[in-house]
Amino acid sequence: MKLAEALQERADLNRSIEQLRSRLDSNSLVQEGETPAESPSDLKRELDSSLERLAYLIAHINITNCQTECDGQSLTELIAKKDALTVKISAYRDIVSTASQLAYRARSTEIKIKPTISVVDWQNEVDRMSKELRLLDNRLQACNWTTELIE
Repeated sequence: MKLAEALQERADLNRSIEQLRSRLDSNSLVQEGETPAESPSDLKRELDSSLERLAYLIAHINITNCQTECDGQSLTELIAKKDALTVKISAYRDIVSTASQLAYRARSTEIKIKPTISVVDWQNEVDRMSKELRLLDNRLQACNWTTELIE
């Protein structure tokens, strides 16, 4: 199985687990004399099985990410770089948004608000980092589709 397939299965399992939790919750109480729409014991078995498979996939995805190199770095290092870059871009975008706001004054005696940063420079940096993030994500995706999951 390719690493990318394992990642897709993990995402599917996470969605399925959330649905199973909701279905279990919906079928855990019924009015006296009624029967639940679905068997809680069947749902529990399905949930336990899904969680067992999820734990297996997470462990093996992590092992694979640690032991697989892409362009001289482990996938774990590339993922960490991607995550940090995503947070940085988000923070910079927030700063650019705040600094870009215009404060209108009704009278010339009111306090004038002005940015303390160069919005253009910061936006250019956001654009550069966004491109770097896209390229990094492309490298990760390519590696994911060419790497076998270590089982």
